[in-house]
Amino acid sequence: MSLTDLLPYAIFGLITFLVWSIAAVLMKDRTRADERLDELRDPSRRRGTGGAPEEGGMKGMLNRAAPTISKAIQPKTDLEQDKLKVRLANAGFNSPGAPQLYLAIKVMMLVAGGVIGTGYGLANFGLTYNGLVSFVIGGGAGFYLPELALMLMVKKRQEEVFLGLPDVLDLLVVCVEAGLGLDAGMRRVAEELEDSHKAVTEEMNLCNMQLQMGRPRREVLHDIGIRTGVDDMKALAAILIQADKFGSSIAQALRVQSDSMRVKRRQLAEERAQQTAVKMIFPLVLFIFPGIFVVLVGPAAIMMIDGLLTT
Repeated sequence: MSLTDLLPYAIFGLITFLVWSIAAVLMKDRTRADERLDELRDPSRRRGTGGAPEEGGMKGMLNRAAPTISKAIQPKTDLEQDKLKVRLANAGFNSPGAPQLYLAIKVMMLVAGGVIGTGYGLANFGLTYNGLVSFVIGGGAGFYLPELALMLMVKKRQEEVFLGLPDVLDLLVVCVEAGLGLDAGMRRVAEELEDSHKAVTEEMNLCNMQLQMGRPRREVLHDIGIRTGVDDMKALAAILIQADKFGSSIAQALRVQSDSMRVKRRQLAEERAQQTAVKMIFPLVLFIFPGIFVVLVGPAAIMMIDGLLTT
């Protein structure tokens, strides 16, 4: 093997070493001054106070390095930051450090995709235009892969909230009509349906925690509609806010909303059932009809071929 053949592998190894060195510098342990500043911001981090221990390993390293890594693509305006927080909340990530961690993952995936694309391009095309295209494609795919994963997670969670909300409302109506208040009813529902409707009960637990911390009920109900991103949850929050404002019956408002959502879910199921006939055309044409065609026409074709050969 000549020196020219070894050049792409040497360049790939050099790029990998540089990326690893930069990552090691960014993820190095912080000084005691940084730890003291974190302790001042969050007293639970202080040693000897019984707080949660500092995370170690790769997860703790990523959490510590996330602010530095994500600084390059950090949203510049408050509106863009709020949009990112809402998207992450729609997927179920409500922690304050979720945006920085998500952006850090995007940067790391960009670097990893670029390294993989560069290695593939140098190994197959060398220092040519196709090698540069491989680097761009690898970096772009790595950068937008977290976006695709987040979009799928948001869609899945919103569907879980939409399908589980009528059952949650039915039980909440029973609790309220039995004499419990709205806050106690939400706690009871979250305890009973934690296993079957996890997405909705997580949002209710977060609402209960915010109410216990002293936040106004109107703000808490408004935030749960924004966090989930489901139109039915937003409508439910608006109805509850209106009932709390004018002093009307909360149980009646919940019952009306539950019936409306159940009808909507049944209509959605009927719509999907009607689409089944159209969706089955493609598997029938591609997989079933060829087999039927062979079974029915095959013997006749064989007999015709034998007749032609004998004549």
